[in-house]
Amino acid sequence: MTTATTAAQAAPNLAPAHAVRDAQTELDGDRDGVEDDPVGAPERALARRLADDLDGAFETLVLEHQDLLYAIALRSTRDAAAAEDLAQDAFVRAYRALAGYPPERIRSLRLRPWLARITINVCHNRARGQSSRPAEAPLEAASAAVSQLEAPEGALLRQEADRAWEVRLAALPRHYRLAVELRHVQGLSYAELAEALDRPINTVKVHVHRGLALLRAAYEQESRR
Repeated sequence: MTTATTAAQAAPNLAPAHAVRDAQTELDGDRDGVEDDPVGAPERALARRLADDLDGAFETLVLEHQDLLYAIALRSTRDAAAAEDLAQDAFVRAYRALAGYPPERIRSLRLRPWLARITINVCHNRARGQSSRPAEAPLEAASAAVSQLEAPEGALLRQEADRAWEVRLAALPRHYRLAVELRHVQGLSYAELAEALDRPINTVKVHVHRGLALLRAAYEQESRR
């Protein structure tokens, strides 16, 4: 079985990414004081499993991280089909890389930022191969599911508000948008974010803070209209 087939069969249908959380809440605080262990026990255990049995553990890797890769790709392309293809490509590249790594290196990997970086590079390469920038619309629905107990009017208002934050986020410069999305939408720690973006941790902190400041300024400017 080829590496491409192994990776593709492990993720036949990439599920949509989780909905963007309330952007106003994210702007209220940057969570600087809540920095969890960037490599939790489950991640370390999975890395050990991959080192010992790549084919046996790779499907678990896909299932645990497919939403992250799909979300990064979807926000880059604004096209669901293209995002699935890019996420599949990222998993294939990850499999091929792991197949060439010695076990010690696999065990030391921080899987989430490593996979995020692969996906960002795949998306960047795709964008460079296109003659024009990917369209910003249509955007993914900002709320994938609303509570069944919520009134229809409230659900509509929530979706409209979330969509407005999606538009503001999409308008940020790419380096700020990526930093804010990975930090506040996907929940990466700053250590993971620095690794995923291949930047010093202080740089990614600055990008997150400036991105949030631009979002806040856009929101306040719209509120004054």
